[in-house]
Amino acid sequence: MQAESSIAKKAETRRRWANSPHRAQIAQTICPDVSYIRRILYKFADLSRHNSTMGNYIVSARKYRPTNFDDVVGQHALTTTLKNAIAAGKLAHAYLFCGPRGVGKTTCARIFAKTINCLHPGPGGEACGECESCQAFQAGRSLNVHELDAASNNSAEDIRALIEQVNILPQMGRYKVFIIDEVHMLSTAAANAFLKTLEEPPAHAIFILATTEKQKLLPTILSRCQIYDFNRMEVNDIVNHLKRVAEDQHIQYEEAALNVIAQKADGGMRDALSIFDQVAGFAEGNLTYAKVIEDLDLLDYDYYFRVTDLLLAGKVPEVLLTLNEILNKGFAANHFISGLAAHFRDLLVSRDAITLPLLEVAEDVRQQYGEQASRCSLPFLYKALRLTSDCELQYKDSGNKRLRVELTLIELAQLANAAVPMAGQGAKTSLQPVFQKPEASRRTTPQATVSQPQPAPSNAAAPSPSSVAEQNPAYGAPKPDSEQTPTPTAPYKKLPETLSVREMAMRKLQEQRQGPQAQEPEEHFGNKAFELSDVRYVWMRFANKLPAEETATAARMKRMEPQMVNATNIVVPVENTMVLKDMNKIKGQLQHFFRAQLDNGEVTLSFRLLAPEEDDHAFDPQALMQDFKQRSEGFNLLHNQLRLRRG
Repeated sequence: MQAESSIAKKAETRRRWANSPHRAQIAQTICPDVSYIRRILYKFADLSRHNSTMGNYIVSARKYRPTNFDDVVGQHALTTTLKNAIAAGKLAHAYLFCGPRGVGKTTCARIFAKTINCLHPGPGGEACGECESCQAFQAGRSLNVHELDAASNNSAEDIRALIEQVNILPQMGRYKVFIIDEVHMLSTAAANAFLKTLEEPPAHAIFILATTEKQKLLPTILSRCQIYDFNRMEVNDIVNHLKRVAEDQHIQYEEAALNVIAQKADGGMRDALSIFDQVAGFAEGNLTYAKVIEDLDLLDYDYYFRVTDLLLAGKVPEVLLTLNEILNKGFAANHFISGLAAHFRDLLVSRDAITLPLLEVAEDVRQQYGEQASRCSLPFLYKALRLTSDCELQYKDSGNKRLRVELTLIELAQLANAAVPMAGQGAKTSLQPVFQKPEASRRTTPQATVSQPQPAPSNAAAPSPSSVAEQNPAYGAPKPDSEQTPTPTAPYKKLPETLSVREMAMRKLQEQRQGPQAQEPEEHFGNKAFELSDVRYVWMRFANKLPAEETATAARMKRMEPQMVNATNIVVPVENTMVLKDMNKIKGQLQHFFRAQLDNGEVTLSFRLLAPEEDDHAFDPQALMQDFKQRSEGFNLLHNQLRLRRG
């Protein structure tokens, strides 16, 4: 009865308080800031509603955070070193944990702080997890561990407040551990104020600094700490950990899907678990490869395998259509070309058993890589990697980005064609036709096709190539065709500018000595008949093929008129000894060019000086003076007035 009356009295008191008109005045007397109380009440109400709707859900990155050193993934060397130091009692006063995000720096710092204060440590240097100190740490009420975010507490006043706490002895355990995260964000004044305490702290104080950018720290801070570099986690380690998480949550998965998540995480376990939670919600308990790439907006492996097969087959139209399909799906062209470069790298890795461990893919995809790599030659892969890398570098500055990618794909298709020489097999190569021509338009005699010569100047003495070809069609004069394969002989080349002056002089002297006796390439030519018009056409064509640096030589050649002594001997008259000397330097290349263009291996070429009576331009100084006197009426008068010396 007494208990029931007490309950009734409490209920009556609550009812009176709820109905009292003086409730607000009383509350304001207790706490003047009524709005503050109202905000607290609203906060608790929101939290209650949140818990009722969401339950006790915790993200995987927090739920599966390691609680001891053995659970840490991918950092075996560091955790073993820390455990041995704890077991031996050789603890430093300051540690620096540095490395990429999400690799376990803060986690290892917390485990370290819990372990060194454990009242009953295990034989392997691990914390027992059952003593009062461990229980307080796990519940978040330990007074021996202080965490400071240097990104928001980076002033000198914050560091001074931290230093004041350092002098307070630990209430439980042996050490007080101060974990300063993102320590590189400390200001210069704060870092300098922290130096003395960091170097000589009290015996009970241990500092653990964590950062992702070690290079931004002062050298004086680095010299006071033991530095532990955390590495990026391997794909296999992340995949194995994701398997355990998926099994614990009863989620079905494909290994290829987990592999994609691990690659997307870029060596960070926290990122991998966050992505896992995201795609697990999308996949609804069935984690497949297709659902993962759809949710993460990634390009399927199959596209890269398909494009590579088309490139190896030289099917340029199909390659361009596949690129258009990829772009229509919303993927950027630079994203595709970057993935294609990575695909070629994986193919190169798959060719050798030694480098095969570098291929971080699922087993079924690994077999697919091996099958396609066996059909790719090493020169093709080397050149493909170079072309795709150059395309990535030029993509940003390109005005037409899609065209830049399409040209790269066309070059790759031409490179894969067996008819096109690989890198290093020729000085110059031409691209094969992209689209197939009708059978009726294909050439059957590629040796007879040459490029269209440039038109000669109006004052040239030799007839134009077009008129020469029209006069003598019976002997198969070469017809211009810019689409055909160029002639096997390169035009006359100038000495490289990279040579020194001495090297250039020695090279020129050697050419002068060996010019008339130059050895012609060992090639097999026919025995086709030709006429003088054919000779002059080929002569003009060689002159037109000379580079822009040899304009003077080309102009002199266009003034010359080759002559035929007999069916195979060609003689070219020249104006003077200087020109004769220059032409003898290129005699070997000229002769080889004639044999290739005329398809006659018995062609011989020689030069001779013009006699004065043969050419009006071949005068010596005396003859030139006499000719000028005859042509000019006032020359004798001017000559006598100025008293010029004759000769």
